[in-house]
Amino acid sequence: MKQFQIPEFYRSSIIARVKAQRKLDDPRKKDFSPTVIDFGRVRLLIARHFGFCYGVENAIEIAYRALHENPGKRIYLLSQMIHNPDVNEDLLANGIQFLQDTDGNQLIPFDSLNESDIVLIPAFGTTVQIEKILLSKGIDVQKYNTTCPFVEKVWNRSEKLGQTSHTIIIHGKYNHEETRATFSRAIQHGASLILKDLNEAKLLAEYIKGNKNAESFHLDFAGKYSDGFDLSKDLTKIGVVNQTTMLATDTQEITDYLRQVMIEKYGVDDIKNHIADTRDTLCYATNENQSATHGLLEETADFGIVVGGYNSSNTTHLVELMEQYYPVYFVRGASEFTSKNELSHFDIHSKTLQKTIDYIPSKDSVTIAITSGASCPDAIMDKVIHRILEIFEIKNNLDQIFS
Repeated sequence: MKQFQIPEFYRSSIIARVKAQRKLDDPRKKDFSPTVIDFGRVRLLIARHFGFCYGVENAIEIAYRALHENPGKRIYLLSQMIHNPDVNEDLLANGIQFLQDTDGNQLIPFDSLNESDIVLIPAFGTTVQIEKILLSKGIDVQKYNTTCPFVEKVWNRSEKLGQTSHTIIIHGKYNHEETRATFSRAIQHGASLILKDLNEAKLLAEYIKGNKNAESFHLDFAGKYSDGFDLSKDLTKIGVVNQTTMLATDTQEITDYLRQVMIEKYGVDDIKNHIADTRDTLCYATNENQSATHGLLEETADFGIVVGGYNSSNTTHLVELMEQYYPVYFVRGASEFTSKNELSHFDIHSKTLQKTIDYIPSKDSVTIAITSGASCPDAIMDKVIHRILEIFEIKNNLDQIFS
């Protein structure tokens, strides 16, 4: 695996040693059990895989290279590089400006750009339409294109599905930058439709079966399908791809469900002609982090901590997995631990910041499960762990433990 050149302040010597030891013990990544660090009064369960993935490190390396290679030039990002506030705030502090927010609202007009400006494409990619606007301004969209290779893999698979006359079903959040980018490319190659979850897949099944008409389809899936979508032919042959940060198990569940619907309508012998096998589009890093979270959940804990940006899709899904087993607190970083008795955290359901008092149970030894999203720097995870030890008044030197 390539070693990326990213600023040292994103890295953590402690977390690096944890990961290095696990890699040495389990080079084939078969063991998803957590790393256990027992301090007596507090026992930490650290997920087998967490933090920066290949695509994120690649994007950060390119962003800082752009800064180094273009002193004095105006440097822009289409929107947030990744969904982590610390990373984006550092890029802003270094002079990079955002052209749009994460919802696609314009912050700086495209008309103000000229060919001497540098524009970085974020890790999520961008739409065909925006790419054309940048090219019309004479801007090189490839030199500092940080689009994740695994996102591009989904785009390539979508193109192949279109070439074989499959309708491209995208499992994703309609307003997410990556899904908007994937949809804009998919519609270049064939009929396309976005599904948010299994409930929408079940709704789509009613149209596949012929139980609902075109008029209600336009209402049920308004803004989520390609122009000219024809129910009579565009739901006879499908393939499912995904927004890479979605839960892999959810994507597979949707695919399996739609496969069964197709079997019921067309029969098992002819199923290959009606739904494509697209398992190869699932992101390895998302899969690893989610599998590691499942491994974490096989251990008993008093509560969990998930670290990352509050608008991060992949991090939110880790919270969803863990909250089924015990209380989970979604924090941006160490500063959210205001005291031993009070914790600020983000509620993914109400989309609000909340405070919890007495979140640590009164017992002799407390077990805490901890992980972070793919866009969270290891340095932030490291600070959270140190803050937990401060709260428990533990003086152990983590450097000595992993020396």
